[in-house]
Amino acid sequence: MTMEEAFYKELFEYNSAMNQKLILVFNQHPDKISEKSIKWLNHVLNAHHLWNNRVDRQEDDYGVWQVHSPGDLRDIDLKNLERSNFILAAKTYECHVNYVNSMGKAYTNSVKDILFHVINHSTYHRGQIAADFRANGIDPVLTDYIAFKR
Repeated sequence: MTMEEAFYKELFEYNSAMNQKLILVFNQHPDKISEKSIKWLNHVLNAHHLWNNRVDRQEDDYGVWQVHSPGDLRDIDLKNLERSNFILAAKTYECHVNYVNSMGKAYTNSVKDILFHVINHSTYHRGQIAADFRANGIDPVLTDYIAFKR
């Protein structure tokens, strides 16, 4: 395993661990979780799935803003991690992927850039969820990468 592959593997483990922490809070406080947070967490999981499929040339199972049953979120996240790990082992990072985004526009990006985007996109929306938690009386989950590394 190359250093780059090991680093991305660790980033996806971090990503999944933080998603799992959020899913636990969602299950513990269903009455306090806003529709916005539900929408954002589902979007994080769906987008990860969609990007995996773009890289791996698979059909999408979910829409970008589809909302799932709360009981399905854990498994969706773990399947995303498994697929990302497969992609990490099977793809060349500098390889380019042609895809069509959710708006129907065609693009080309490297696997490396797509993988980083998945992590960055997830972090962005977890930040939105943290702010929404605070506004709804829930202590935000610490999802910082450095805290994961500690």
